[in-house]
Amino acid sequence: MIDKELKTFEEFWPHYLGEHRHPTNRTLHFTGTSLVYAIMVFAAFRSPVWLAVAPLVGYGFAWVGHFFIERNRPATFTYPLWSLRGDFRMHARMLTGRLGKDLERLKAA
Repeated sequence: MIDKELKTFEEFWPHYLGEHRHPTNRTLHFTGTSLVYAIMVFAAFRSPVWLAVAPLVGYGFAWVGHFFIERNRPATFTYPLWSLRGDFRMHARMLTGRLGKDLERLKAA
């Protein structure tokens, strides 16, 4: 739950990470986002109709993580665009090994 209205994505980012504390939830997000990228590439070469599947796959994995692992409400419902941006940032930071620093800052705060 967000206590105050967030004005920028940088204010939102620590909240986003706080909603993704469990490693299994983050892994589910990483898997879903990776599949979204794969679907986008596949759609570019085969058929754009596949783009309709991308949100179902991405959100499907993410929401399993929230509802069954974290037991919290996805930020998508309150901040949909920032949540999507957060998914892509978290994926990139996991891929490059930089997410640990963000999680450490979250613990220290």
